[in-house]
Amino acid sequence: MILFPAVDIKDGQCVRLRQGVAEDVTVFSPDPQAMARHWAGLGANWLHLVDLDGAFSGKPRNFELIARICAGLTIPVQLGGGIRDAATASAYLEAGVRRLIIGTLALADPEAFAAICAAHPGRIGVSLDAADGRLKVKGWVEDAGLTVDDVLPRLAAAGAAFVVYTDISRDGMQTGVNRPALERLLERTELPVIVAGGVATLDDVKALYPYGAKGLEGVITGRAIYAGTLDFGEAMAFIAQKSEEAA
Repeated sequence: MILFPAVDIKDGQCVRLRQGVAEDVTVFSPDPQAMARHWAGLGANWLHLVDLDGAFSGKPRNFELIARICAGLTIPVQLGGGIRDAATASAYLEAGVRRLIIGTLALADPEAFAAICAAHPGRIGVSLDAADGRLKVKGWVEDAGLTVDDVLPRLAAAGAAFVVYTDISRDGMQTGVNRPALERLLERTELPVIVAGGVATLDDVKALYPYGAKGLEGVITGRAIYAGTLDFGEAMAFIAQKSEEAA
């Protein structure tokens, strides 16, 4: 299981939101590059980047900064936020991002999403962001009029390489992952799943680890590692130990 430290970028700073609300923001660092290096230095295998400005505006707002982050790391980076056309997707991948997470476009224009997946096989994931079972788009401010069950089959058929599932009600709240929703998702898709929203402590990581055998590729953690309720190094050590035991 991969533990993805999140670096969310807004106005050039590393921040976290609560439940995706742009106004409910906490700045954790004025230097996202330094934070990316920090997590890599603690043993991260991947970095999860989000262009929040891009998510809200619909177009890249931190492209040069993201390119510099990728250039300064030896670990791969996955990115979401504001990727709503083929040109943007190609530009980010050429700039050093290993794989992309697309939400709004995947739901609003399935043909365009499929074309991007075909152009970059294995490198395009889909973001499913849900509140009370309903999917949200455009920075989580609009209801897509769809549920996870509505879209899973066609996203897989379109060529999505993985799914990132976020329970918006738990994002940034440190109240634990919505495990029933996660279990339902894992039962309904063969795509690798990454879960976000609610991870607060090492106990949450331990509770999620067994789901790796059911298709859970990884867990994204943000506020918990910045606020200190989850020690990232300790969590990585736990995962390494479990991996050794299983070998």
